[in-house]
Amino acid sequence: MEKVIPFLMFQDGNAEEAMNFYTSLVEDSEIINIVRYGANESGVEGSIMQATFTLKGQEFMCIDSNMKHEFSFTPSFSIYIICDTEDEIRDFYQSLSEGGQVLMPLDNYGFSKKFGWVNDRFGVSWQLNLLR
Repeated sequence: MEKVIPFLMFQDGNAEEAMNFYTSLVEDSEIINIVRYGANESGVEGSIMQATFTLKGQEFMCIDSNMKHEFSFTPSFSIYIICDTEDEIRDFYQSLSEGGQVLMPLDNYGFSKKFGWVNDRFGVSWQLNLLR
């Protein structure tokens, strides 16, 4: 086995917007590769056939699905961010929850002095934990 990579399937043609948003929020992140559907291919021309990006060095793949499915993202799989400062966790929480859904507001839940859980505007789930 070469590696294990989390894979995100977007159904509304917003994979590129999501990648740009995520890489703008997380330092040391970048879009590595984008392959787009061309004319007369099975997906919408210009949409993402396959893309690779990193968040703080963790590689992810994503696509704009060329098929409609009866499922989407679920909070049972989430991206977990360990934050160093109060400002960092607050900024992530505010940015990721805007237009999304708060699952657990930022608070002390006993297992962490500050923790929050949100679905972003694309439906991807994020857990945010303050390290100190």
